[in-house]
Amino acid sequence: MGVMHPDDPSAFLRVAAVSAPSTPGDVLANATAAAKLVDRADHAGADVVVFPELYLPGYHPPTLESRPVQCDLEVDFYGQIADRRLDPLRDIAQRHRVCVLVGASLRQGPRRFIATVLIDRLGKARDVYHKQHLVEVERPLYTPGESGTTLVVNGWRLGLGICYDSAFPEHARAAATTGCHAYVCGGAYNVGGEHRRDLYYRARALDNTFYVVFSGATGGTAPWELSGGSAIFDPEGRSVDQAPMSGTGMAVADLEAQKLAEVRASHTMLSDIRSDVSARQTVSVES
Repeated sequence: MGVMHPDDPSAFLRVAAVSAPSTPGDVLANATAAAKLVDRADHAGADVVVFPELYLPGYHPPTLESRPVQCDLEVDFYGQIADRRLDPLRDIAQRHRVCVLVGASLRQGPRRFIATVLIDRLGKARDVYHKQHLVEVERPLYTPGESGTTLVVNGWRLGLGICYDSAFPEHARAAATTGCHAYVCGGAYNVGGEHRRDLYYRARALDNTFYVVFSGATGGTAPWELSGGSAIFDPEGRSVDQAPMSGTGMAVADLEAQKLAEVRASHTMLSDIRSDVSARQTVSVES
């Protein structure tokens, strides 16, 4: 039996990871569709509902480039978002007292970010995380984020990431070594990238002995056809629940504090990390 650490959460946290398509450039339509999915997740008992990367404007680079006014949400100096197109999500989050994490395109002054927006239990919309690692098609449009984010819900420390962030083990490891119990990411993987997608999130879970929650976008047409893959992985990288690979659906599972403690007691990678392994010697073999 694992021993609970004082910093570990003391309860279950039920999380829903949504798979869903978006209508490119139509934030209001996508927020309205998201509200219906939050209602469905609430009926499943979810405390937190996670949506894919850029769910609100849709992950469609041609539209993101050509229609920034329709795609972007403005953020004020304090990270608050007043855009009325989010009202359906504000209303449902407040009514059900759930937290919603949803992918957005944000503009703050001259800078534009791929972001995670939190709609909290009071219905307030806040900018909480900016994607730190951008893929090639995103770099002309967006600025990379500068720092990580830990979101605390019911005592659970959730490290936030977005899609390509998960390809860098250091990103998830930074969350784990600063006390996170789970790594929560929205993503948008093209059809054909399923093996890579699933391997990333399973590996990040086992590497860091924490839960991983992934919400993947579906829909679109080639070359922007998206492969879904929403799933929740336990601290050994096993799938706890997963959504269908296409269409609309969700993975729902409890993050369990006792399971987290047991795995971390058995697999002690986090406490066994060495700081001196970067020193290397080079050995040459004569030809």
